[in-house]
Amino acid sequence: MKDFKKYYSIPAPPDEVYAALTHEGTIQLWTGNKAEMSTIPGSEFSLWDGAIVGKNIEFEDGKKIIQQWYFGEQDEPSIVTIKFHNDKGETSLEVRQTNIPDEDYADLVDGWNDQYIASLIEFYEED
Repeated sequence: MKDFKKYYSIPAPPDEVYAALTHEGTIQLWTGNKAEMSTIPGSEFSLWDGAIVGKNIEFEDGKKIIQQWYFGEQDEPSIVTIKFHNDKGETSLEVRQTNIPDEDYADLVDGWNDQYIASLIEFYEED
């Protein structure tokens, strides 16, 4: 199992980026795909038409999201922690994911960089 951690610069304030990651309608705008999301701890979510699924664990408005992402039948959950840091009116987004199956690691990192975060940055750059 592997862990991933990276900081990304998002050209929008933390409260807006938090909203973009927690409101179904906004998620669908920047991903272009169906999403199911709730900020109720224990609720399940689905992003990118079901390509990413899991359970919501904790939310701190404008500051932090913690989720469990599912990878089949693995023993230990893969935990994603997203923290929002204000950086001169923009967001320094800290992404950490633990317990990533070795065989999924490269694809997952590409997904974070080339799909998830790239789409979010593009959404704000178009405004």
